[in-house]
Order: sequence, then C-alpha cells, then structure tokens
Amino acid sequence: MNKIATQIWTLAEPVAKSCGLELWDVESLKEAGQWVLRVYVDKSGGVSIDDCEAFSRAFDPVLDEADPIEESYVFEVSSAGAERELKRPSDFEKFLGQKVEVRLYTPLLGAKSHIGALKEYADGDVTVEINGAEKTFLKAQVAQVRLRI
Repeated sequence: MNKIATQIWTLAEPVAKSCGLELWDVESLKEAGQWVLRVYVDKSGGVSIDDCEAFSRAFDPVLDEADPIEESYVFEVSSAGAERELKRPSDFEKFLGQKVEVRLYTPLLGAKSHIGALKEYADGDVTVEINGAEKTFLKAQVAQVRLRI
C-alpha cells in the first residue's frame, strides 16, 4: 500500500465502522491518465449500493478536511466483491478453508494459476489443497491470491 493509501486507510477505517462496515482495501492509482482513489468496504451478508453511498457521504467531508491528495482525482466506493484479493495476513486467516486462486509470476507445474482450498498462510507463503494434495507456494512466486466462487 502506498503512502496516500495508508493515510486514507487511517482516515476511512473509523468512518467505515460508524457505518457498520469493515474497511477492506484502499487503492490510490492512476488509470487512463487520471488519479483514482478507490475504497473497498465489506460487511457480513454483503454490501449494497446504499451502504456504499452512506459511506461515501460520511467519508467525503473527512476527506475534504484532511485533503491528503494534492492533485484532482476520482473518488469511488465499492464492495470488496465475492472474488476479492487477499492481501493481509488477517484476510488469509478469515478465509482459511475457502476456495482460492493463486496466481504466480512464472508457471509452476505447467500453469501460472492454481485453484484449491486455502490451508495455510505463513510469512507470505500460501498453502492450498489441490485434488487432495497440499502445495505450498513461496512468497516470491505468488503474484496474487483471490477468493474463487
């Protein structure tokens, strides 16, 4: 997470909690030549458009007051999504036993994508059960891990 995203996280987390939401992720990036600030929220039972709107309305004045981004940007609020990316150790802990897709930087065993049940996460290494056998992918090999439906 970059410096701006970390600062936004600190500002957004209490607002999300006050709205009955969990802050899932914050992205600050350039897309199609324009800066985008994207905040992902989650809650048990799923996030509705009304939840996103309520968070946006509550967070907008906090964001305006702090003014952490010097340039103009587009502010978006979104659900974390059913096939969300797992990034932090707490994400992996929360979804142990769930089906995930591990994407690798380079092919291993003939593929860059491996799908199985998440068994363990330790210091960036990810262990999944694929067809009854456990396979551990080292942190240096793993490009991304996402939930799979």
